[in-house]
Amino acid sequence: MSTIPTRISEPGGGAAAVGKSVIVKGQIFSREDLYVDGEVEGSIEVQEHRLTVGPNGKVHANVIAREIIVQGTVHGNMEAGDKIEIRKEAKLVGDIITSRIVIEDGAYFKGSIDIARQETPKPAPAPRPAMTPPPPRPEPARTSVAGVEHKP
Repeated sequence: MSTIPTRISEPGGGAAAVGKSVIVKGQIFSREDLYVDGEVEGSIEVQEHRLTVGPNGKVHANVIAREIIVQGTVHGNMEAGDKIEIRKEAKLVGDIITSRIVIEDGAYFKGSIDIARQETPKPAPAPRPAMTPPPPRPEPARTSVAGVEHKP
């Protein structure tokens, strides 16, 4: 019998997982992809990674992630920096803020969607050359002849 631990392939492709029989009440912060197939009540933050709610997943939480895929049930607001996918077997009740969204035919969704455009900084307008006043016109030459002034 080997004592070397074997790596179990999780549905999220190596992501952290909350299994079918696990119930979490509280806050979840993850620095890697997260796969939830159990129950979560509270809040989930996976800022720079993907959250996948599996087909058995039941989430009663506000969610913040880079990308969110919903196959199960979610009650709560969701914010994704990149994309949210609501698959055909999913049920989502809550408001969404994201840059991109996919809602498959057959999915249940109740809430509002706010498409947040990722603004690219606008280049500063090129500085215009300062307006310089025109050079002064030379005064006409004056000549005087024996005390008489003459202007051309």
